[in-house]
Amino acid sequence: MQVQFREFNPFDVWFWIEFSNVPAPMEKQYVEEVFQSWFYLGKLGGFNAENLQVQEEGLDLSYMEYDTQQADDSMMALMHNMGEFEYQGTWARCWFDLGTSDAIAIDILINSLRQLSQEYVSIERLYIGGENEDWTVEDNDEDRSRFIYDGN
Repeated sequence: MQVQFREFNPFDVWFWIEFSNVPAPMEKQYVEEVFQSWFYLGKLGGFNAENLQVQEEGLDLSYMEYDTQQADDSMMALMHNMGEFEYQGTWARCWFDLGTSDAIAIDILINSLRQLSQEYVSIERLYIGGENEDWTVEDNDEDRSRFIYDGN
């Protein structure tokens, strides 16, 4: 699976997936579940690089003391919104407002999609940001108003 970054605005970003073949309903479900799970973790502040205490501890985690004050003092890193998945031929796309979540979120998504592609759904390319010439993004908020979860 190739990964390419294009124009990137974390508050208004499209993720584009090109499949090897037109995806079957089960393949669509796998991909959507990865993105939805990723989004919900982001919505809960899971991608906060300012508070990676376990990662920074190293390999020996036995009897590690977790500093809740450090966690409380870190700045919130929350994703805000996710649009619905759309499909056109071998392409899929989904819009996100990644909010203040940190870039580690994108690494985790890429890692997950790479494994998904190796085992379940053949993904040729993942484009992060930008727009496809043959599938334009309309500049209206109507398309982006169909959120899975918007915090309300």
